[in-house]
Amino acid sequence: MRDPRVARGHALAIRLLPQSTQPNPPEVQKQKGAQKRAPVRKRVKEPIRPGTPEPVEGREHVSVQTELYLEEICDRVVEVDGECQTDEFLDRPPTPLFIPAKTGKDIATQIEEGELFDFDIEVKPILEVLIGKTVEQALLEVMEEEELAQLRAHQRAFIELRNVEFAELQRLEEQDRRIREEKIEYKLAFKHSFIRGVFVKGRGCKYQERRRLEHLEKLRKQKETTEKIAARAFAKRYLADLIPSVFSNLYDSGFFYDPIERDIETEFLPWLMSEVEETLQKKVLGRTMLDSLIRTVVEKRLDAFSCQTLPGQTEAPAKEPRPPDAAPQVSGETAATDQLVTEKEETDQPVAEEQPSDPISSQLEESDQAGTQDLETE
Repeated sequence: MRDPRVARGHALAIRLLPQSTQPNPPEVQKQKGAQKRAPVRKRVKEPIRPGTPEPVEGREHVSVQTELYLEEICDRVVEVDGECQTDEFLDRPPTPLFIPAKTGKDIATQIEEGELFDFDIEVKPILEVLIGKTVEQALLEVMEEEELAQLRAHQRAFIELRNVEFAELQRLEEQDRRIREEKIEYKLAFKHSFIRGVFVKGRGCKYQERRRLEHLEKLRKQKETTEKIAARAFAKRYLADLIPSVFSNLYDSGFFYDPIERDIETEFLPWLMSEVEETLQKKVLGRTMLDSLIRTVVEKRLDAFSCQTLPGQTEAPAKEPRPPDAAPQVSGETAATDQLVTEKEETDQPVAEEQPSDPISSQLEESDQAGTQDLETE
């Protein structure tokens, strides 16, 4: 249905609306005639399809398949059950590692030690830069902290000064307010009193008494503050020499000590003395055993030397007295041997023995070696 009041078409097109909203009678009649003729035109345009004639008596129409391929028609569709067994699910094999194809030729270069660079030399500039940057950053942080500390201290001082000034301002304002109130009260009392002279005089005495009490309170506080400052200065001057003397006396008495020094005195030195004493005891024991071995060897050599006789002499009769010069010779040999042992003890060094110049000395040396071996075996 088309309404002439609704503008159709382009939005910018100029549409003239009708002057009146009442429908035009000829236009209405024309529309009704068009609606009546529309079904007739539709039937004329549709093509005429020939239909199937009606069946004669005793017969009926049956649908027949006229397609190329015939299909069996039945009331129930044939159903057939079928089964299918799938194989067991297998895991996917792992993806092989991708190795790109090799291209080019392999070339090797032998680099000996120290040909490219020396680590100790090349690392110095890097370390200098790292250490320099670290130290610089640390200094900047320290300076920043000091600056922040100074700013905080300045801020605290400013706040304290502001609080003091604010308190003083409040005191002055309160004093000014009190003076104004007193003036107003004094004027009102002077104006409305019947006995002005007596009343004003009394009020004036009251204000003077208040001023006097305030002045006395102020003087008392000033005196108390002065005494506190003097006592603090005296205490600081008195304690200036007392504290160092007390600490020095405590240090001399042993209340303050170095823990490392105390540890050395109580732990290390006793252990060191015990170790030194044990080492000295071992050395003394070794020297004592060496002296006993030397003494034993010397005694055996003396016994072997006294039992040996010279090859050119005949054996003396058993009852023949020993010549007087034999005893001094043995005693002389004994004194020489004792002197040799004493020198060995003093120097703790082996004494070089002289080479034997006769058969007797060689025989004595062989017997000495045999005795030393027997002693070591024991």
